[in-house]
Amino acid sequence: TMTIHSEEHIVDVHVRSGVYSSDTIFDYTHGYIATRLFSRNACFIMKIKKELIPELREIGRLAFERETMKDVYSPNNVWALFQAGTSRLGRFKDWILYGKHIEKLCTGLPLYQ
Repeated sequence: TMTIHSEEHIVDVHVRSGVYSSDTIFDYTHGYIATRLFSRNACFIMKIKKELIPELREIGRLAFERETMKDVYSPNNVWALFQAGTSRLGRFKDWILYGKHIEKLCTGLPLYQ
């Protein structure tokens, strides 16, 4: 499921698929995406690259197309590959940088950037 909070410039994506379940937040105000993978009990954070990640208003259109057409032809399909590396727990300065929505999603979990 996807919820778009236009007034806060936030998109919440919830994938419920057993071991592959995850929650993702696109925080356009702070410019970061955070994905919490439940099977790994970890949070992956990446900077939004405007040339690769659709804008907030575009995300809703793409979701609508996918739902209604079930086969979207779009140059804006987004895939990210996370590579395991060093992790650390979030600190106060991290939450200032990433924002309260990502803090709520990732507090207490190892952070991978």
